[in-house]
Amino acid sequence: MTTQINSNYLEKYAEDYSRIVCGQFFSGKQYMTGQDIVQLTNSAQVNFFVIKRLFELWQEELGKLKSSPYFDYRDITVHEALTEFMNVLSRRIKIESEQLQPLLKTAVRQAVQVATDPVSFYQNEISKAPTGEINEFLKENRKYYKWHDQVVSFLIDKAGFGHDESAYLRAIAANFQAIEDSLESVNLLLATLGDVKPFDLDTYLGKDSSAPTPVVETHSEPTKEAESKSSFFDQVEAPAPVSRDVTPEPVKIVEVAPEPVRVAPVNHGNGSANGLDAYHLKAKFETLSYKGMKGILGELAESVAINQRFMFTKELFDGNADLLKHALKSIDKCDSFDEAIGLVNSRYVEELNWEIDSEPVQEFLLLVYRKFEV
Repeated sequence: MTTQINSNYLEKYAEDYSRIVCGQFFSGKQYMTGQDIVQLTNSAQVNFFVIKRLFELWQEELGKLKSSPYFDYRDITVHEALTEFMNVLSRRIKIESEQLQPLLKTAVRQAVQVATDPVSFYQNEISKAPTGEINEFLKENRKYYKWHDQVVSFLIDKAGFGHDESAYLRAIAANFQAIEDSLESVNLLLATLGDVKPFDLDTYLGKDSSAPTPVVETHSEPTKEAESKSSFFDQVEAPAPVSRDVTPEPVKIVEVAPEPVRVAPVNHGNGSANGLDAYHLKAKFETLSYKGMKGILGELAESVAINQRFMFTKELFDGNADLLKHALKSIDKCDSFDEAIGLVNSRYVEELNWEIDSEPVQEFLLLVYRKFEV
């Protein structure tokens, strides 16, 4: 079936999104740093596309310097000094609102494209690579690809493709067809934009019916010696390390584990017939005695223990930490347990195929209950 993309809607949406984000951030600050951009919105893909564009501009500046015919940039001393200068420059990113807004607008458009049409997006990325350097280009840029990166990342260091661009283009299309069913839901990816402005996918895809509509981990500061030898763009590449030698033992938050809450066929207006029912969840949780059970201090987004975050990310949110963070922030904005369960039903239960009787789901719901009802 042919889809008629509504480019005017995307253009207006990206304009509004960038204006809202810049208005919120710059209401209290004059400049934005590189680390501010990493954590700017709940959509890691939008944030990293902004950084990717800055990286491209950074490389363009380096190219301009090297293009001068009057100096020997091949000299090792000059090369080392220039590299250190460019690295220091990259760690001093300082952007005002009028410079950031067009970068953010472009990043939003790109994020929507990679979510809805990853084949075209990644094929276009291939076309930007210097002749004969596609593999190196993908290696250098893969840290900026947060959505549907499986479509292209399998090609990195793949023997047999050589320098033939057409072979890469064909491989991307073929690989997408093979893994399409395992890719993350487009609706879930675009939901991470919703905290700023809901994205209407049906309008964008040119459909008549309307449809209802996830931070990078913080790292310790690098030493001064390490700073002088690396750029900001190198530092944003590696995710927070996860130890694979020792698995943290889950924190026991209950003395007696609650039995799974079975969904009753009666709907009390705060759940769906095929999802969770807030009325029965409350009835179940409030009858159990919990050791030292207290309400959540502050916000869920800040209060969930690291081992629980690890479990929820792996078991409930398809390994997507940004999506978990977005869910917790969305729940924090709810005014009641009933409203929170309605949100969980509409966005996550069916979309992520949750087993509602499973231990991870029950533990997640218990935290939500503690926030609103204890």
